[in-house]
Amino acid sequence: MRTAVVVGAGMAGLAAAGGLARSGWQVTLLERGERVSASPTALVLWPNGLRALNSLDPDGAWSAIAAPLPDGGVRRPDGQWLVPPRGRPGSGAAPAVAHLEDLYDALVAGLGEVEIRTGVAVSAVRCGPGRRPAVSDGRTEYEADLIVAADGIDSPVRRALAPEAAAVGSGFAAWQAVIPGFRAPRLTGDDACGGETLGAGYRFVAIPLGERAAGRGGVYWVATAAGAARPESPSTQLALLRRWFAGWHPPVGELLAATRPEDLVPQEVRELRPLPRAYGFPSGPGGVVLIGDAAHAMPHHLGQGACLAFEDAATLRSLTAEAAPGPELTAAVEAYSRARRPRTNSVVRQTRRMSAVVQARGRLALRARDAALNSLRPRLLGHVHGLAADWAPPE
Repeated sequence: MRTAVVVGAGMAGLAAAGGLARSGWQVTLLERGERVSASPTALVLWPNGLRALNSLDPDGAWSAIAAPLPDGGVRRPDGQWLVPPRGRPGSGAAPAVAHLEDLYDALVAGLGEVEIRTGVAVSAVRCGPGRRPAVSDGRTEYEADLIVAADGIDSPVRRALAPEAAAVGSGFAAWQAVIPGFRAPRLTGDDACGGETLGAGYRFVAIPLGERAAGRGGVYWVATAAGAARPESPSTQLALLRRWFAGWHPPVGELLAATRPEDLVPQEVRELRPLPRAYGFPSGPGGVVLIGDAAHAMPHHLGQGACLAFEDAATLRSLTAEAAPGPELTAAVEAYSRARRPRTNSVVRQTRRMSAVVQARGRLALRARDAALNSLRPRLLGHVHGLAADWAPPE
C-alpha cells in the first residue's frame, strides 16, 4: 500500500488528502490544532478552482454549496464607476462564492478513510537521497512514501527544504466578515450585486452569498488598508474601519454598521519572497512536495490563493495516481514541481501588479490606477479572463 502523510488540515491539505485517498493511497492527515475548523468567512471560487475541486472529487457537493458570483463592477468611494458591471461570460465560466464552513464540510466529507491526527505540530522534516521521507513533532516520527506540506505560509517543512523563501509583509492589513442574512442590510439595484471600491490606499469588496451560505445567506465583505496589522481589540478595529470608510458610497457604511466585533476576522497580509526554488524534493522511494500557502503564499487581491492550492492538489493527485514508490514516484515529485512553478510564478506576478494598483496614493498615482483598471485581468469581481480561466486539470 502506498503511504502519504499530509501536514496541515486547511483547504489545501484537506483537498490533497481526499484526492490521494481516492487514488488508492493510505493517507494520514496531521493538524496542529485540536480540531479541523474553518474561519467564519467566505471564498471566491474562480473557474480554475472549481475545475480543480471537480477533478479531485467529481461527486463533491460543490454546486450545492456555491452561489453564482455577480459582477458588481469597480467604483470610487463617491460611487462613480471605474469599471461598470458587464455581466458574465457563458455559464461554464462563471465564478462562484461559498461560505468556508460549507467548503470545509464538503472537503471533510470527501476524506473517506483518511486517518486524521490533531494536536500534532510538525517541527522537522527528513528528506534526502536514499532517505525515506518523514516529518516529526519532536515526539513522534511520521514516515511515508510521500510527504505533502500543506502547513501554510510559516511551514516548518518549507523552511527546512527551501530556506530562501521568506514570509514577508505585503504592506497591507485586511479584515473579513460575513453578516448573516437575518442581520444583513437589504441591498437593491447596483448594491445587490456587490462589487469593489478603490480609494487611496483603501479597498472594500462586498459579495452577496445567496441563500446557500451555511444555511443563512448574508453578505461577505473584505476591507484592506495600507499599513501593518492592527494590535487593537476587534471592537476597536471595527470602530477604526467605520471611521476610515465613512462617507463611502452605499452599502459600505451600512455593511460596516451591521457588522459585530465577533464577526470580524483581522488578517495579516503576507507573502513569500522569493518563491521556493522547487515545489518537489525527491527522497528515497518518493519525496516531499509543497502545496498551497506553503509553496506560494501571496496577497489575496486576485482571489487566487485557494484556487491555486486546489490546482496543486489536483495536479499532485493526477501525477501520482498510478506512480509506484521508487523511480516512478520520485519522477512524479519532480514533474509536480515542473508543472506548478511556472503557473504560480505567473499568478504571483499578476497579484503583485494588482497590489501596486491597490496601494496607489496621491493624485497622479490614482489617475494612473484608474486608467489601468480596464487592462488588468483577471480582477476580483471583474470578467473571468486569463489566469482564472486558462487552467484545466492535467490528464
